[in-house]
Amino acid sequence: MNTSTKAARTTVNPKMEQRLDVILDSIRDIKGKNIVRLDLRKLDDRPAEFFFICEGESSTQVRAIAENVQKRMKQEMGEYTKNTTGSRPANWVCLDYFDTVVHVFYPETRAFYQIEDLWSDGIAKEFESL
Repeated sequence: MNTSTKAARTTVNPKMEQRLDVILDSIRDIKGKNIVRLDLRKLDDRPAEFFFICEGESSTQVRAIAENVQKRMKQEMGEYTKNTTGSRPANWVCLDYFDTVVHVFYPETRAFYQIEDLWSDGIAKEFESL
């Protein structure tokens, strides 16, 4: 992986800040666990500016978290996913909002893919589950 970096941006524009807040609140609404946001903006080879990574305790909860993010992003931001991928049963659902990608995992699937380790050059921020 290319690890060259640009100067880190520390500020987020208001619309992006609102988007990040809606996503975080949407995950917490459905009791998502182990929530991490990766800021990838300083990486040259980034696929998005931000990743959200979280987990649900069952495939039903994984799917419910993803559906709630989609519903609230549509209602509150007027935004739709550019692409949604997922497995059946719902062990991993990925919501692509172009500059923000949301990964909702079943715990064992998250441990297997280790997304945080793959993008460890990003700046991680952990959030408490509610």
